[in-house]
Amino acid sequence: MPDACICEVTENKKLNGSVFAVTVECCGLGSGARAGQFLHIDCGEGLLLRRPISICSVRGDELTFVFEVKGEGTRRLSKGLPGQKLDILGPLGNGFSFPDGDILVVGGGIGAPPMLFAACSAKGGVTAVLGFRERGCVILEDEFEAACGKVFVTTDDGSFGVRSTVMGPLGELLRGGGFEAVLACGPRPMLRAVAGLCEGHGVPCQVSLEEHMACGVGACLVCVCATVKDGEVRMSRVCRDGPVFDAREVAWGE
Repeated sequence: MPDACICEVTENKKLNGSVFAVTVECCGLGSGARAGQFLHIDCGEGLLLRRPISICSVRGDELTFVFEVKGEGTRRLSKGLPGQKLDILGPLGNGFSFPDGDILVVGGGIGAPPMLFAACSAKGGVTAVLGFRERGCVILEDEFEAACGKVFVTTDDGSFGVRSTVMGPLGELLRGGGFEAVLACGPRPMLRAVAGLCEGHGVPCQVSLEEHMACGVGACLVCVCATVKDGEVRMSRVCRDGPVFDAREVAWGE
């Protein structure tokens, strides 16, 4: 079973208008954490359900998670001050598997933070492709630059980096060859497109899925998604069987 710890906030940094990076003393939570796993965080009195948030980085006794404010729970987290205590359950779920060679990490929007942890966990060289709506949404660029050999940033409107989705640079990189795997997190339509492109180039792809969760440990079945194994469609629990899946096993809904 995962550990539940009372962790102290050491830093709360606003990355843009609605995205925050909170660092906590992780009380040992980070020692066994794998890139792609997530935390289940109690956001305070009166809020029954914890909020699932991916791990962005682990440095010694400190762990950082990055989230976008979308409701009352994340709004409360965004107000946390150094010294505040958070009740955190984790690490939860299954993380990414890393080959020995070079990899591509792909992050779309708020799916970028867990890919930073993946980049820092890789065994070989790492190239990152990050996609955002516009300049004001770009986050963690400096951190990716420090962790990766190359970083390509795209924006939908061209206000920063390349005017494109992640599919533009990703396609060019895959055509160039030399990558043992692609690891991705972001909106489901992006993941579906990335998975299809990787399949066309014969490159293994792992995707981190996002679903609404309640318990976070596989008991409530709120986060089930359709997967295909041995030619049979079955329902998998994103919190326990994922959130990372082999892209070939995800039933994308064609």
